[in-house]
Amino acid sequence: MRANSAVTAKLKELATENPAKLLFKYSWPALVAMTLNSLYTVVDRAFIGHGCGVDATAALTLSMPIVMLFGAFGVFVGVGHAAVLSIKLGEGDRISCEKLLGQLISLKLLFFFILPPLVYFNLDTVLGWCGASGVREEAFESARTYLKIILFSHVFSHLAFGLSAVIRAEGGAVRSMKCMIVGFGLNLILDPLFIFTFKMGVAGAAWATNIAMAASCLWAFGYYWRRKTIVRLRLKRIWIYPKLLSRAAGIGLAPFLQHFMSSVIAFSLQFAFVEWMDDKSSRTAQVASLGVFQSALILVFMPMLGAQQGLQPIIGYNWGARNYGRVLKALKTGLFVTAALSALAFVIQVIPPFNYWMSSLFIDSDSPEVVAIAAKDLQISNMLIWCIFLNVVATTYFQSIGRPLTAIVLSMLRQGLCLLPVIWFLPYFLEDKPLAIWLSMPISDLVCNALTLIPLIAHMRFLRSAAEISSCRNRTVG
Repeated sequence: MRANSAVTAKLKELATENPAKLLFKYSWPALVAMTLNSLYTVVDRAFIGHGCGVDATAALTLSMPIVMLFGAFGVFVGVGHAAVLSIKLGEGDRISCEKLLGQLISLKLLFFFILPPLVYFNLDTVLGWCGASGVREEAFESARTYLKIILFSHVFSHLAFGLSAVIRAEGGAVRSMKCMIVGFGLNLILDPLFIFTFKMGVAGAAWATNIAMAASCLWAFGYYWRRKTIVRLRLKRIWIYPKLLSRAAGIGLAPFLQHFMSSVIAFSLQFAFVEWMDDKSSRTAQVASLGVFQSALILVFMPMLGAQQGLQPIIGYNWGARNYGRVLKALKTGLFVTAALSALAFVIQVIPPFNYWMSSLFIDSDSPEVVAIAAKDLQISNMLIWCIFLNVVATTYFQSIGRPLTAIVLSMLRQGLCLLPVIWFLPYFLEDKPLAIWLSMPISDLVCNALTLIPLIAHMRFLRSAAEISSCRNRTVG
């Protein structure tokens, strides 16, 4: 009885609680969880940057397109299934929710048996595509060492993040956060121990990440084994269900393409620096600066994504329940919160001395010239980051209501349609090649967010109209 009462209370909360209060309640655990998730890589880079030098920092940057590609398949499964699960909860379909959970686990295991072996047996070739052949040999060797260790541990991270997304989608935002805290806390302890005490270098960072991810995975499964969840994990449901797969895949395709394009962008930036810089030392410095940019972006962007994770079940549930007035209120609140986070991201990465402090987190003081390069690059690349909240929230909104095509187009705007062409072609027209490469980002921010306004405003008008019609009907019936 107590379990049923708790379930009823959670679903009633999604349907009736004030959207702003509900967004805060769901977002702060998701924000913490997403930030901690991002800090795996950030902490590795910070410890390696100060413990192993610029070459090791460049090595982690070289490996990022591959890690991000794996992450793309992770969010393809996790985000899509969590979004459909929220809608099915709103519709009251518990059986489909259990099938979605079982299917998520099946797909995570399937990807594990396909992706890591493909990369492992072609590692030098893949790293060469990422620009490793153009940097110093020490950076190339460190990248190879790091990837060999972490490749086959991704099954733990994929399962942990996927189960965490489902836990959050059913209203367990705090429990989802705890799953990430377990792994991050262990990683924070093991990183300095392996890197500084045991002198294991990048290998130590990789093993620390592996162990931490395994701990998060075990915690997530333990949560379901305790059987106190709204959605039950049943062994007989661990299978693939074509009808549910098509809908989850349609929604998950948008964040998959977004993460996939992030991998392509990282590859393109690394390749561009190798192509346009004159010598291996300058190339290594720019790749290390790119690592600082990626780490800083993770730090400021993950809180935005955390807010979106908190927003998703609110919009998804109320859309499924046809409560359009609450959907509109939640959307407006999400825009406000994400706009504030975007403004904070601008301050941290663009305004001195914050940009220098950010650079010095990941580059040792023994390389002050690389710190200065990274600080300048942060300013140039993030000068328009304050406006990206429009695209971020709009993509989340259309994912949450089951409109994958619109979400896909929006998610591809900034990276695929705007950023990628500029990275490849702008250096041909400017004499300062590094400046041309970094300028590609604010140019794409401006174009992308201007185009995002069109479908966002149109759908806000639809929600307002639908809410007014519903309100009139309710007054007539009353």
